Amino acid sequence: MERMGFVLMAFVGGTFLALQGGLNARLGVLLKSPLLASVVAFVSSALFAILLAVVGKVSMPTEENLKLIPGYLWFMGGFFSVLGISLYYITIPKLGVSTMISLGLCGQLIFAVIAGHFGWLNLPEEPITIMRLVGVVCMIVGILFMNLN
Repeated sequence: MERMGFVLMAFVGGTFLALQGGLNARLGVLLKSPLLASVVAFVSSALFAILLAVVGKVSMPTEENLKLIPGYLWFMGGFFSVLGISLYYITIPKLGVSTMISLGLCGQLIFAVIAGHFGWLNLPEEPITIMRLVGVVCMIVGILFMNLN
């Protein structure tokens, strides 16, 4: 797949995250528990992922492959996902979906630029350049404009 296809997929994925954040934040308000809304979201997500894996005929890893995976990778992504998603569900009803998503994206972007620069999480290194810094500053300024009342 060429780059534009991946760009479009990333855009659609971001749209879906904003949509699910709004829907599940509303569920958390109605349930009177953002954490319970997180439980519902993750259970239903697991069911959909299992269904897609079965329909997509995903092959299972070998025992040798499983032994190579560090133990923390089995749990830490889920841990941070629950924390991040629960914070979305708590803050969206208080701040609004556009404010929460813009602030959340700002946090993601700043972390991603730093993590990419140092190659954290065993990901490809993406050095911080002047253009990247200008982009981050522009986003921060945009977020400030969006959220000034």
